[in-house]
Order: sequence, then structure tokens, then C-alpha cells
Amino acid sequence: MTESYVKKLSAILLDAITDKDPLVREQVCGALCALGEAQPEEALSACEEYLWQHEKVFPARGHRLAGELAHPYRTMILRAMETVVSGHISELRKDKARAIILLASSEMTRAKELVCDWQQAASNVLVAVGKRFISQVMEELLSKFQPGALPHYFVVQTLASLAASNVFGMVPFLTSILSTMLPMLGMAKHDTMRVAFCCVLQHFSESTLEYLANLDQAPDPTVRKDTFATDIFSAYDILFNHWLPSREAKLRLAVVEALGPMSHLLPSEKLEEQLPKLLPGVLALYKKHAETFHVSKSLGQILEAAVTVGSRTLEAQLDSLLAALHAQICVPVESSSPLVVSNQKEVLRCFTVLASCAPDRLLAFLLPKLDTNNERTRVGTLQVVRHVINSAASQMEVKKPFILSSMRLPLLDTNSKVKRAVVQVISAMAHHGYLEQPGGEAMVEYIVQQCALPPEMEPWKLGPDSEDLATDSVRAISISTLYLVSTTVDRMSDPALPRCCRQTTALPPGPLALPAQVPHTRALHGGADPALQEPGAPGPEEAGGGGRCLPRPVRQQRDPPFALRHNHETSASRGSRGAWWPLECLELPPVLRQTVSSNPYLGDGRGAAALRLLNVLHHSIHPSLGQRWATTIPLLLEHLDGCTEETLSQKEWEEKLLAFLRDTLAAASDNTWTCQLSLEMCRQLSCYDAEPQEKNFLYKCIGTTLGAASSKDMVRKQLQELLETARHQEETEREGLACCFGICAISHLDDVLAQLENFMRSDVFRKSTGIFNIFKDRSENEVEKLKSTVILCYGHVAAQAPRELVLAKVESDILRNIFQYFSTKVLGIKVETKDPALKLCLIQSVCMASQAICSSAQASSFHFSRKAELVAQMMEFIKAEPQDSLRTPIRKKAMLACTYLVPLDPALDEQVQVDMIHSCLHSVLPVPPEPEGEGDHQESLYLDTMHTLEEVLTSLLRRNMTPQGLQTMVEHLSPWIKSPRGHERVRALGLSACLLQYFLEHLHVSALVPFHNLGVLIGLFSPRCADLWPATRQEAVSCVYALLYLHLGYEGFSRDYRDDAIERLLTLKEGLAHPDPAILFHTCHSIAQIIAKRLPPEQLISLLLTMFEGLGDPDKNCSRAATVMINCLLKERGNMLLEKVPEIVSVLRSKLQETREEYVLQAARHSVYLLASQHCAAVVSSLLGSPLPFDSHTCILWRALAVEPGLTTQVLGLLLEKMSRDVPFKETRAFLLSSSPGRVATLLPLAATCALYEVMSVLASGPAVLELYPQLFTALLLRVGCTVGVVLPRTLQAKERRSAGSAPAPRSLEPCSSAVDALQAVLLRGGNEEVVQRMELEGGWRLLGTSAGHEEGVARLASAMAKFAGPRLPLVMKELVCTQSSAYEIQRVTSTGFLAEEKMELRSASIRLFGHLNKACHGGCADTFLEQVVGGLVPLLLHLRDPQAPVTSVSLQRARVGQARLTQGGSPDVPQACRFALRMSGPNLKCEQLAAALQQHLQDGRGLHFGEFLNCTCKLLMHHFPDLLGRLVSTSLFYFKSSWEDVRAAAPMLTGFLVLHVEAEHRPQVDLEQLTTALQLLLKDPAPLVRMKAAETLGRLVKFA
Repeated sequence: MTESYVKKLSAILLDAITDKDPLVREQVCGALCALGEAQPEEALSACEEYLWQHEKVFPARGHRLAGELAHPYRTMILRAMETVVSGHISELRKDKARAIILLASSEMTRAKELVCDWQQAASNVLVAVGKRFISQVMEELLSKFQPGALPHYFVVQTLASLAASNVFGMVPFLTSILSTMLPMLGMAKHDTMRVAFCCVLQHFSESTLEYLANLDQAPDPTVRKDTFATDIFSAYDILFNHWLPSREAKLRLAVVEALGPMSHLLPSEKLEEQLPKLLPGVLALYKKHAETFHVSKSLGQILEAAVTVGSRTLEAQLDSLLAALHAQICVPVESSSPLVVSNQKEVLRCFTVLASCAPDRLLAFLLPKLDTNNERTRVGTLQVVRHVINSAASQMEVKKPFILSSMRLPLLDTNSKVKRAVVQVISAMAHHGYLEQPGGEAMVEYIVQQCALPPEMEPWKLGPDSEDLATDSVRAISISTLYLVSTTVDRMSDPALPRCCRQTTALPPGPLALPAQVPHTRALHGGADPALQEPGAPGPEEAGGGGRCLPRPVRQQRDPPFALRHNHETSASRGSRGAWWPLECLELPPVLRQTVSSNPYLGDGRGAAALRLLNVLHHSIHPSLGQRWATTIPLLLEHLDGCTEETLSQKEWEEKLLAFLRDTLAAASDNTWTCQLSLEMCRQLSCYDAEPQEKNFLYKCIGTTLGAASSKDMVRKQLQELLETARHQEETEREGLACCFGICAISHLDDVLAQLENFMRSDVFRKSTGIFNIFKDRSENEVEKLKSTVILCYGHVAAQAPRELVLAKVESDILRNIFQYFSTKVLGIKVETKDPALKLCLIQSVCMASQAICSSAQASSFHFSRKAELVAQMMEFIKAEPQDSLRTPIRKKAMLACTYLVPLDPALDEQVQVDMIHSCLHSVLPVPPEPEGEGDHQESLYLDTMHTLEEVLTSLLRRNMTPQGLQTMVEHLSPWIKSPRGHERVRALGLSACLLQYFLEHLHVSALVPFHNLGVLIGLFSPRCADLWPATRQEAVSCVYALLYLHLGYEGFSRDYRDDAIERLLTLKEGLAHPDPAILFHTCHSIAQIIAKRLPPEQLISLLLTMFEGLGDPDKNCSRAATVMINCLLKERGNMLLEKVPEIVSVLRSKLQETREEYVLQAARHSVYLLASQHCAAVVSSLLGSPLPFDSHTCILWRALAVEPGLTTQVLGLLLEKMSRDVPFKETRAFLLSSSPGRVATLLPLAATCALYEVMSVLASGPAVLELYPQLFTALLLRVGCTVGVVLPRTLQAKERRSAGSAPAPRSLEPCSSAVDALQAVLLRGGNEEVVQRMELEGGWRLLGTSAGHEEGVARLASAMAKFAGPRLPLVMKELVCTQSSAYEIQRVTSTGFLAEEKMELRSASIRLFGHLNKACHGGCADTFLEQVVGGLVPLLLHLRDPQAPVTSVSLQRARVGQARLTQGGSPDVPQACRFALRMSGPNLKCEQLAAALQQHLQDGRGLHFGEFLNCTCKLLMHHFPDLLGRLVSTSLFYFKSSWEDVRAAAPMLTGFLVLHVEAEHRPQVDLEQLTTALQLLLKDPAPLVRMKAAETLGRLVKFA
């Protein structure tokens, strides 16, 4: 069975190999390979037999006769055979191999002309078999490789391929092959054949060389090179002398490729003899071919062969060789051409060979080339020099001085490409000991000079089309090279360090020298003398980072403050080099290293290098620092290594450096050294005018150093000098100077305050205090800046000085002097400055002073008498700022000052607090957002200002941490939360979220108390979860989140308690960011569910009422969200609202009157529906209490009760009860005394009748009307009868008249007309439209409502019912019979008239079946329904590919017998319907994984990758339900004949996936004969896609073989 079935499958597929579509043929080939994977010999046998049976070959485009097969199809079969053989060569039997060899040989040589694809495929089969059966293959090939006749082209080609693929198998045959082949070479006249012989000779030679190189593994170790020498030389003679001169370029390249490996097999004397002709002949090809890679490769092989035999004639060829090779190396390399790059590698290989045998001649040729000014020549020559230095080191050892001296002119070349080449040569020299030679120092200096090249001066920044465009700059590659050689070449350490030092110190000071000195620090710390290092200090191997250092002025007038000498041991070992080195040569003192490190990543990481150099030079700085720095500097370096330029905190880093400085000063403990250091720092200040950030840090270092000094006179003198020389107009410098004073005040508070006061009393301020200076002049601005500096200094002094000392001086000295110089009185009038910088300095100082007081241990007992004055001043600043822009940080800093002032005693008055909140909010929230592209500065200022506003509000909240205090804050924010401007809303919500979070984090509940305003607050925030601004939504969720946890806190839960439901709010934030309204409102619904779960019952109504107010929100999204949340709350918690139903219904009615938005109307309808579903009677009663006539809004609410059959039935029943409970009318006194009409309708039955009409006017009420049809029909018919002639009460009559004069009511309120309308609604909803139409045509409705014609109208109604609604009559008559005993005569008359009609013509009526297939899964028929799902699974899957998209319907009758069938209808939605049906069917399959897969792949609106989905589904089906295989396959067979191409293609695809994933043991379920036959028919389908899928499935059926 196995053999026959595999052969059958193969035969079917082979018959399909002639398909006209190439994609189908490829699929058939793949299917054959799949058969071969499972049963290789059977598949190969089938292919073999098929090709023999179709031995004749006909043209591909000709008419095929029996037994013929065109070569393209034969090619496909041979390709499949090659794949199978290659994958299963070890399993192939010898006899089968012979058969395949014979077939492939026949196919390959059958046609004498070349048919490359076909013959190459056959050749590949032979090569694949030859990997194991080389003897059998060679036997067949040699039978076609006979002396005296040219062989077939592909016989030769196959021999070449075999030699490449099976070296050990082929070499033993080469002697006989060569002896036979040599005579053939002269017979080959066509270039194509000659190329083939060249190829085979090349591969034979390469195989022989590989064989000889691995004799230890070879089967015959006795093989020698001379075995082939004679034959190879004979072949060489023909190739070189006869074929190489050919005009055919392809032949010339084939010859030269063969000559390379052949040269290694030539006899030594023959090679020596041929070299004078061979080398020129090969070199001549450089001029004939654009692509010269093969020429260079062959030339290298020939040169290697010549050197190996010790050729003496090679020397005579050197000049021409060098010239030709040099010309090749000077060709510019194009990165897009890999052959050019490879060619240069081969050329360099040739130079290596020549360098090994003739180094003198090589250098004599190369070195003069370095003197040329031609860029390409010089770059190419340098490239060769570098290569031979590396590859021929031993030969170049004695040539070092000559090579070094030849570099003189290249060192002067300014061309960037030449520079890079020179640097690369120097790098090679360094690794081979050149730089220790005379002239080596110039090489190092050259690299150092290139490192010092400023980035903006580099010549490599050229246009994109320039040939000088560099991938790496000269400077960058020089830095890398210098660092590499200084850390990896031991010999480089000594010479590099002093030369780098000289280069650095020779540069001029100032910012222009900055880039030039950057690279040297690497060499300094990397190549520093070990004598300079303490144990544990980082050496060259640790110096992984580059560095950058700042310049310092070259102090030529002074001796260096420190000097360094090598220790005696080092000096003795190094001779004359053990001398004193001044500090100028070892770079800068610690102040500049400290400053350099403040911006550690500038200059390629200068900070790390600077710190390492400090560690190396510690002896030259102070003898006490070595041990301490060995510990502290590595920690700083470790911190840098753990950060990047983006992640490093500048503030934290500066603090670490200042701590390092303080530690250094403490370790030195040397006042003289400290004073000298501070003087040096002060002298360096002017060097940093162009680097304000670094100058700022230097001021901090000065303050730290002065703080460590013990000389008070020196401290005061330095402070005075700093005040006098500072550039006060520069903001950064003012800040730095103030920091300096503050840091110094830590140790010298009194001296600092005294010096500031002395400075303020100096002449520098006096000219700004007189009357003659009221008008501003240029000097006044300078004085303002001086004031700013002094005021800021006072602030930093207050912030930094010891707290126990500053409290006593903050009001008497600090604040007094600050305000004295902030505003000036002229003639008793206070003149305030308008300088914003002075304002900012004042505010900042107030902040720091207030903060200092707050952080003091005595703050609680401190009475701050100037607090109110300061707050008032800050408020003036805030109010003065424009509300339409945010250009300065004044309001931000003023609010920050208020933040620190609020907690201090005495407390602010309540009105002051209100004014503060109002002023701050009105100053910040209205500021319009900056347009995009305004820059990061404005955005940062805005964010900082908002953060400060949060802090000031938080500080005020902190004073009243109660629900009322929180409510007060929210009341201030409420107008902004509801603002029509989005930016104001998002800011207000953000503030609210922060306040709530703070309140939550600091909540302390001593007793269980209710959070009484929870509902109101949540009602305010939650609708904003759908705000038009995404950021507002996020903040709104945060507010709700905090409020719910606040409630739990007041309920007694601990602060760390986490509620799962509330935590879900955080995950829902993602949904709020989605722009899709459906997702957005779904998320709002989920939020409302969480609120409903956690909201206490007593807060529910306040929440709902607050949300009802939100229905009128101008933001439509928020209004919609309010509707969603209201309805969610009603659904989840409506059962608790029984007592509040009237209030809620009333609010709903009022809101409907206020808005005409459709979504509000829909939401209101849903709200009343939800309420009614839980409190039906209460809702009905509340709505019945609405004024008559019902206005349109009340009618909307009534109609809302008709959307769900169960509820509608309940409502209709209640209305029937209300209509019947009260008397239908009351008789007036006039009626009782006379016969004139005097009946007045009662209100409740009238309202119920109108309500019945409204409910039944909705189409969805149909099922409920059908359920109550007899009761409704009977009650309303009787209602019509008893309201004939009944009038409205006078109050309602007046309303009717007023409405007639203005806008009419939706319907007439006349009692009988209302009842007739309701009866018509019953008939329409009950499916009896014909009855209504017949009554209309016969005038029955008009008669029914009149006293004279009422009985006739009843009769006509009964006749119409008998004719058109026969099935309804039995139950209707049953109800009417029960009314015969009614107390009202008119009702008895009406019922009798209906029952007494003799025109009753009952007919048989078709009864339509209702329901949905899903209902079948209820109750005891679940198993039956599962059966239907399984039966419909295949049709549903396949019709996902329905191309015409007709409607799909499931025949209920056929579903009952288990065979659901999809039939065509008129809807264009088949795939979507199938998706829905499959998703709904998933849960009933009782497999969670399969259900999940269906849900995942088949979501509406999602693209479907059908193949991936089908594969996944079949895999799960066969894993969980393997017994369904037979049934599913047999069902899919039906669709093999579908009229739709896509469905026909999907059916075999489904079958194939089922077979792929099922275990072979389930094979008996499938009728293979039937399936195979069906698939065979599909292979002839007109659609290529169908044929492809059929072929693919046939390949998979081998599993069942």
C-alpha cells in the first residue's frame, strides 16, 4: 500500500508538472520534494520512471504528443530529484543510485545543443549523487568522455563541479581524465567549450592542491605533485599560448583563472622557464579588463608559486610587476563595488609576496613615490607601506630608518586622505618598534598635532560629491590611534607623555585653544609614567575613556608652584630621563581639573580623563593626597561610567565634585596651600568668561576653598575682590558669585554679612540714592545689577548658613538689607524698580530665607513678623504679570516664595488665602499654550510654573487637611475644570489630581467618619475622562483614583491597602489615550463600573445629580461620557434607588427640555430603561404622573421602555392594570339629571392609554405585544367603547386649546381617539397591517369612534380580523367572553358586537418561526447544538473566502439533521457573517484555546491572514478533536466543486492543514482514494491558485502512505 500510494501521488503530481503557470509548477515541484522527504526512493523512482516514459523532448511552445515532455518541465523534475538526493544521500541504495546516474546522464547529454537550465539541472543531480557514489558517477561520465571526440559541454562542466564538491573522491581519477582530455584541448574550436575546459582545469588544480595539503586525511597518501606535472604543463601550453590571446574576454578571464592554481603544479624548471612570458602575459590583461580581480588573484598565485620554487628570473620582472601593481592599488575604492575592494586585497597580497623575496627592490620602488604630490599615488603608496610593515615585519626590520626618513614629505601633506593614511602607517609603525628609531619622535608629534586639530577647522567637512569626503575625521582617527598605541604598545609610554605635555602647554590660552587640547589628556593618563602612580591608581589598561582639558595661561613670569621628579630607581633605570619636570609639562593644578570635570562629557569625555590625570599627578599637587584620592577618584569615575551625557544629573555631579574638593582640603589640612589654591582659582576666573557654566562652578569651588581657610582677613579680602571684579550684568555669574558667598557663610557667616554690608555702604551704590538720579541713565542699570547680586548673595547666605545662627539674623540683617536696596524712597515716595532681574533676585532671596526658616529646628517657635508684608509683595509681583503670556519666571518664583511663607507662623487671614488662590490661578491657568516650535525653554518655564502653582496650593491645603478644606480647593478650581478652553481644563485637572494625591498621602483619620462630599467630587471629575484633550482624561482618572482611595481611608482601611477594582483605573488610562470614540467611551463605562462598585450607597444620588448637571457640558465628549457613566451607575447600582426614582425621572425630563442633542436623548432613553428594568412599577408610576398631554420628552421616555421584550411585557402589563384599575370616566351632575352628555375622562386611565400608544409605537415592542396580544386587543377595544362621547377635564381642555394656538402636542388627547390610536398600534405591532389597512379603506376607524357608528365599526373590525388575523381570534375571543359581565354596558355591547359577527372567515395561516440558532444551546439540547456547530464549521471557514459576499443563512431544517448549508442570498456581508458565526460558535466547541483563536483572528474590522488563521485553527482542531478528521475532510470535499475560485482554493488548503497537523494513526478516517481523485481533478482547474493548493495538499498526503 505504501509503495503504490506514494507512486500514485507522485504520478499525479508529475502529470501536473506541465502546468502552464510557473507558480503552479513551483508548487508541484515543492510537493514532489515533500514526498521525497518522507519516501525518498519511492519518489525518486516515480520521477525516474516518468522521465523514461516521456523520453521524447518537444519544444516548450509546441504541441505535446504522447510520450513527449518539454525540457522546462524535465528541468523541474530534475530539480526536485536533486533536492531529494541531497537531503537523503546517505539513505540511497546503490542500485537506485545507478538508475538515477543513468537517467541524469541521459538527460544531460540528450540534446547536443546547449539547453542550460535543463542540462545544468541534470548535472546537479549527478554532482549530488557523486558526493557518495563517485565511482559510479565517474564510470558513467567517462563513458561519455572518450578519446578522439569532444565530449558534451556539461560532461566537462560536471567533472569540474565534482572536483569542487568531492576532492578526495575525484583526485584519484585525475590522471586518467587528464590523459584523455589533453588531446581534446586542441580539438576545441568554440569559445564556450574552451571556457568549460579552463573551468575544469582550474577546479582540478585547486582540488589537487587541497588534496596534497591534506594528505593525512586523504584515501591515498602516496599521491605527489609531480604525478600531474607533465599533463598540467601540456594543458598550460595550450591555454597560455593559444587561448589567452583570444579576443573573447570571457575566455581570457577563464584562462587566467585557471593559470593561477595550475602554476603551483607545473614542474619547477618549466615554471622558471615560463615566467618571463607568463608574467607579462598576465599583466597585459590589466589593460584589457575593467574588472581585474581575477587577474590579480591569479597573479598572486603565480608569484607565490615562483617564490616557492626560488625563481631567479622573477627579479627581472620586478619593475613591470611593481608598476602594474602600484597602478592597481592607486585606483580609488568604491564601496559599492565589492570586486574592486577584493582586487585591492589581492594586489596587497602580491606586494606581500614581493616583500618576502625582494624587500630592497620593493622599497626602492615605493619610497620615492611618497615624494610625489599626487593624492592617489601618495595614498596608495602609504597603503602598501602600511601593509608590508604589518605583513613582512621580519624583512622590514632592517629597513626601518629608510622607511621613517621617507615619511618627511607625507607628514607635510594637508590633504585629509593622505593624513588618514599617514596616521594608519604610524599606527603600524608603533606596533613594530619603528617609533623608538631616530625619526620616530616626529611620527608621534604628527599624531598629536592631528589630535589638536580643532573640529571647526578640520578640512574634511566638504560637499557630498567631493572625493575628499571622509567617513571618519582625521582628528577622530588620530585620537583613537594615539590612545590605542599609548595603551597597548608598552614602548610608547615614555616618549608619548612628555611630547603630549609639550604640545598641550605650547598652545595659547583661552577658549580657542580648548578643542586643540582635548585629545592629549588620553595620552597623558594612558601613557603616564608608572613612577607617578600610587598603588591602586588606574594605569593605562584602565584608561578606557577619552578626556578633554581646559587650557590655562602659560605663566612665563613665575616659577611653577610645584615640580615633579622621578624616583631614584626610575631615574637610574632610565638614565638621563630621570630629571625634574615642571608642572607646566604635567598640565594644570587641581582647580582646572576640577572645572574641566564639571562638564565631564564635553570633548569626548574630558572629565574622566582629567580625574585620571589628577590621580596620576597627586604628588605634584600635595604630598598628602595620594592615599585619599586613590579611594575617592575611582568612585567618581565609577559614577561617570554608570551614566551617559543624557542621564547624568549636573547638580548631583557638581555636588560630588564639591564634596571631593572639601575632602581634598581636609586631607591636605594646610592653610597656606588652601589660601594659595583660592588665589589661583580667583586668577583663573577671567579665563572662563566664554564658558559661563564652568565659571559658575569655579565660583562654587572658590566658596568651598574660602570656607576651609582659617585666615579671616584673607577671606574678607577675597570676597571684596570678587564683588568688585564680577561681571554683575551676567546672570550666570551673579548666581555663581552668590553661591560662593553662601558656601563661604557656612564657616564665616559674620564675616560674609559684614563684607556685604560694607560693600553696600561703599561709593558704588551712593549715586543711585539721590534726587538727581530719579531719571534713569546708563549707570543706573549697572547699579541695578549690583543690587541684584547683593540681594542674591543675601539669599544664598540665608540658605547655606547654619540654621541655629541664621534665625537670629534673618529679619534684622538679611531681610532688612534686602528690602532696603530693593526699593528706593525719593522725597518720601517709594520708587520700585522695573528691572525683572532685580525682582527675580529679591523673590529668590525671599524663597531661600523662608526655606531656611522652615527647615530650622526652631521654626515652630519662630514668629515671622514680616510674613504678611512678604506675601503682599509677592502678590503684587504675580498680579503685575500679563495673563496672555509667560516670558519670565517672576510669577513662578513669587509663588514658590509664597509656598515657603504659608507654613510659617502667624497664619494668614482667610481672605488673604482666598486672594492668594484667586491671584495664582488667574495668573497661570489662562496663559495660552505656546505654539509648536517655540523652543524647549518656554515649555520648561511653563512646566516649572505649573509645578510651583501645585506647591503653593498644596501648602494652603496642608493648613486645613479636612474634607471641607479639600472641597474649598476644588470649588476654586471648578470653574477652570469646566472651562471652554482646553488648556485651562487640563491645567485645572492636573492641579486637582496633585491636591487629591497629596491629601491621600497625608491622610490621618482618627475616627471613622464619612467622606460626605465624595459623590459630588467624583461627579465633577469623572465625566472629564472623555475630555477632548487626552491629557485631561488622564488627570481625571487620577482624580477619581485618589477620591476612591480617600473614601477607603475614611472607612478605616490602611494607607498601603490596595483595592483590585480601583487599581484597574490605572490600566484603563491607556484606553483614554485612544482617539477612537468607541474605545474611549467603553473605557469611561469601565471607569463607571469601578465607581459603582466602591461608591457608598448614600453618595449615589449626589453623584448622579452632579452627573446630570454634566449633561449640559459644552464639551460634547464630556457630556457623552456623563451619559455613559450615568447609565452604567444605574445598571450597576440602580437597585438601591427605589425611593429616588421620581426625582431621577423628573431630572431626566428637565434635562431633555434643556438640550436637543441626539446623544443626550438616547442616553436619557437608556437611563429610564435601566431604571425601569430594576424598578418598573416606580418608573411607570413616575412617568404616569407627568402632565397631560405628554410632551415630546415624556414620550421619548415612554418609548425607551420598549427596547427589551421582557421589560416591555412588564410595562404593558402595568399599564393595562393602571388603565383598568380606575373608572374610565366620571359622570357630571348635569349628566345625572339629564340625558345630555356629561362624562369626563379620568386622568389615570387616560394617561395609561396614551402611554400604551407611545410604548407600542416602537417597532421593538413587537414580541411583547405578541405575548400580550389578546389582553391588549381586548382591553383597548373595550377602552374605545367606553370612551365614546367622553370629554376631557376642563383643565386639559384649556391646555388643548393653548397648544392648538401654538405648537401642537405630538398627538390629540381626546379620550376615544387616544384609545383608537393605541388599538391600531396593537394591530401593527402584532403583524396585522392588513387589518389596519382594511379598516382604513372601509372607514371602520372613523365609525368606531362615534356613538352612531360604533357598533358598525366593531363589526367591520371583527370581519377584518377574521379575514387577515384568523390565528389570533381564538385567544382574543376567549378574553372577550370574560368581559361579558362588565359593569359598563358599553363594554358589554362592544364585546358582543365583535363576537356576534357572522362574516368570520377563518383560514389557515402560515406561522413564521422565530428565534435564533444560538437558542438551541439552552437546556437539554446542548449536545445537539454542538453537533450543528461541528456540521457548520467547514462551510463557515471556507466562506470566509467568499468572493461575491452574498448573505449566508443557515437552514434550520437541515441544521436539525446536522448538515448546515450556506446558501446565497441578497446581503453583501458573507465573510463578516461567517466571522460572527464562528466567534459565537467558539465557546460551544468546549475548547478554550480554539475559542480564543477564533476571537483573536476574527475580530470585526481586523485584517485576516487566511492561511495563517486556517493553519492555527486546523492545528487546534486536530489536537483537541482528531476524531473529526474524516467528517471535516468529507465536508470540505463538497466545496472542491464550488463555483467560486477562492472557495475552491480554500477547500484543499483546509484539507492540507488538517492532514498536516493530525497524527498518522487517524488515517483510517479518510477515504484516500476519494480524496486523491478529487485533488487530481483540481490539478486541472482553470484557476492557477486552485491548482497550487491542490498540489500542496497532495504533497502532504504522504503522511498517510
